[in-house]
Amino acid sequence: MLTIRRKKLEGTAHTKEDLALAVIVTGVLMTAIDTTIVVLALPSIERDLHIGLASVIWVIISYLLIITVLATQVGKLGDMFGRVKMYQFGFLVFIIGSLLCALSWNEASIVTFRLIQGVGGALIASNAGAVIADTFPPERRGRAYGYNAVGWSMGAVVGILLGGLLITYISWRWVFWINVPIGAVAFIAALRVLHDPGKRQKHKLDIGGTVTLGLGLYGVLWAMTRLATNGLDATLAGYLIGGIILLIAFVILEHKVEEPTVDLSLFRVPTLAPSLLASFFQSLANFSVLFLVIMYLQGSRHLSPIDASLLLIPGYLLGVVVAPYSGRLSDRRNPVLPATAGLTIQVIALLVYAQLGMSTGLWMVVLASVINGIGGSSFFPANNSAVMKAAPSNLFGVSSGMLRTFSNIGLVFSFSLAILITSRSIPRGLAFAIFVGTKGLVGPLAAAFANGIHAAFYASSSFLVIAAVLSATRAKNAKLHLSSAPKTPTEKQTDSGDALAELPQETTKA
Repeated sequence: MLTIRRKKLEGTAHTKEDLALAVIVTGVLMTAIDTTIVVLALPSIERDLHIGLASVIWVIISYLLIITVLATQVGKLGDMFGRVKMYQFGFLVFIIGSLLCALSWNEASIVTFRLIQGVGGALIASNAGAVIADTFPPERRGRAYGYNAVGWSMGAVVGILLGGLLITYISWRWVFWINVPIGAVAFIAALRVLHDPGKRQKHKLDIGGTVTLGLGLYGVLWAMTRLATNGLDATLAGYLIGGIILLIAFVILEHKVEEPTVDLSLFRVPTLAPSLLASFFQSLANFSVLFLVIMYLQGSRHLSPIDASLLLIPGYLLGVVVAPYSGRLSDRRNPVLPATAGLTIQVIALLVYAQLGMSTGLWMVVLASVINGIGGSSFFPANNSAVMKAAPSNLFGVSSGMLRTFSNIGLVFSFSLAILITSRSIPRGLAFAIFVGTKGLVGPLAAAFANGIHAAFYASSSFLVIAAVLSATRAKNAKLHLSSAPKTPTEKQTDSGDALAELPQETTKA
């Protein structure tokens, strides 16, 4: 009888976990849809709202920038007021931001409303990992992160298909309207299914660090995006130098505040530092792939946006299959193996992309997409699991936010850097025009543009190599830490692969 009752209780617990996971995956699905669907909508937004070619890119960058700047701060809010509450509130803000974006009337309005949408995205993304860590025991977190990656891949596919249909047959505004019913359903489900464990952690928000980081990134990104269409002048130099100075000031400031935006003390955890840096370099290398391939297919090969995007779907679909297995493997073994293998596979994918030319068969795009999908789906759940396993339980929110911060800094610079490298091969102004689908390339100009894309892919592959090396070092760090640090009774209850490190007193105190 006791055995039967125990099995029933375990079954009930697993059912609750599965329902919670479904809600979390829905949030990831929604944010992933928004990422790919807005990319496809850029040409229509540019024409309808009469936005300049360089300015329309900020419809993407502004969203990513606000998520980057707020990632750790909203993670702290989750620790302070409840991770589930902040996660639920994120849905509300995201819905409001989406509704306002659908009603936009000019450049300033849509960029501003995308910032609001980004606040909601930050609340969802930064607290999702912590909610998973709260909901699932260490031995089942990898599986949960695997399905989280599935949600992202599925969302990317749905975004491509849905975006093509909505933009072609209705209006670009529906790429934002569609978030309202999806977000409402996810919000209601989150209220019913997700529950905070009741733990609270006091934190101090780093307003000065947040502002300094945001302005510094803005200055550098503004200069980089403008350099793709303009020559270097005093104004651009001022933005670039000012941004760099502010970023240096940010680093200095972070050493002086009690609870910084980027908690550098977490880098003392042996396996956490390379995990965060691997996430940064992976994002720096891989986020631009979608943009570069679409630019190549639309500009050099003259495909329509929807036809170009459809060639990438096989990679996302295969990612849906691979991600759960990578998550389970990271549960059973050290996450280093699937994470490092995934990065290595992605290097191969980018090298294949770098061979694309004017007469290359389109099957190579599909092949590279499939290889890249396998690599990405192997890396993300394993690396997420490694971060949350290494993080102290009272700092899940901060650690999850740190992971999003490093990943998102890579994202915003990945796009700008790829555009800048590619645009060096053709006359200024054409790179953005090709990207948003207003111009095509023929003859020598098309070949030159393809060479520019090759340079961007080779640069991205070098960043992935750095990420793979950083990921591989975690195996040695984990062994050294486990052999030198005696386990406490609390640590013995965690997964044997956990490498919980002792943090400085100022980090661990309430």
